[in-house]
Amino acid sequence: MRKKLQDYLPPILLRTYEFPLLCETEQPEIDRLHDAADAVLDAQFLSTAGEYAIQRYEKIFGVAPQDTDTLDERRFKVLTRINTQLPFSVRRLRQQLATLCGADGYKLEVGGGKYTLTVKVALTAKRNQQAVEELLADIVPANMVCTTSLLYNQHADLTRFTHAQLALLTHFEIREEVLPDGE
Repeated sequence: MRKKLQDYLPPILLRTYEFPLLCETEQPEIDRLHDAADAVLDAQFLSTAGEYAIQRYEKIFGVAPQDTDTLDERRFKVLTRINTQLPFSVRRLRQQLATLCGADGYKLEVGGGKYTLTVKVALTAKRNQQAVEELLADIVPANMVCTTSLLYNQHADLTRFTHAQLALLTHFEIREEVLPDGE
């Protein structure tokens, strides 16, 4: 809790009529000043930036927010724009995708001979698909064909499991540790 303006005065002055009234009148202004100073400090860091600061960051980096985006999603989009560092390698791209979608939230296929790059975003991270597309548009060389899509469980992926194993999983959670030792 913030200290009241009266707490800064010596007790003898608080016995008069004018000083407590003056402190009470000025307290809202001092509180607004404290809030404005806190907002300026918060705006320096993306993780604590408020609505106005995020709006400024979006304008600086050319990010167009959607109407349905929350403040955290808008922070995330600005952060992805800040984190784009060129030149890029496949290793660095994997790190960025793991940050955006989680370690198991994507599948990356690079066709070196055909100059293709395919990124499939898991259903659990589908809200970040547009951010992934924007990241790839910024960093993938112009001579590569880049496609993104959602990663669905395919019938071929599920045939390696028994019905008992599939009963233990949801359609999002196919993990390698469930596979039998021989496969």
